[in-house]
Amino acid sequence: MNDERFKKTVIAMLENDENGSWGFVINKPLGLTPIALLLDESKNTSEERGKLYKVEVPIFWGGPVDTNKVFVLHSQDYKSKTTKKFGIISVSKDHDILIDIAKNKGPKEKIIILGYSGWGGGQLEGEMERDDWVLSNIDFDIIFKKKPKEKWKIALSNSFIKI
Repeated sequence: MNDERFKKTVIAMLENDENGSWGFVINKPLGLTPIALLLDESKNTSEERGKLYKVEVPIFWGGPVDTNKVFVLHSQDYKSKTTKKFGIISVSKDHDILIDIAKNKGPKEKIIILGYSGWGGGQLEGEMERDDWVLSNIDFDIIFKKKPKEKWKIALSNSFIKI
């Protein structure tokens, strides 16, 4: 693919229908950041924010769409008011999950992501016809347990053979 942002990228695809497709890049870490920087300041007291500045979490680039929005891709042992299930994984995008993560009450497995990857109707299919992408099953261990640098090689080795 000509777009360097997607070179050796693993995307957990969550939805694909006639209206389009979307998912999250899961192997492009941006670094560590205090949870306090991910939250709306108006929802916490200054004392709470002070505590949340001390809790740093790894952040991943999820894709070029809505890069100012925070999503948490996580195991199904956690549920909040915004949680949606997608097969073996869930996604939440509210204040509560970040606070719970800071308090060690969040999901056991999680990736905190900024932005997502999205395609308009038929766009992804066109890219697949050009062999821009290789398909692989969603694998819980690849998403949550493997190091970011290992994910692409493992997903590629588990890919489908195009017939």
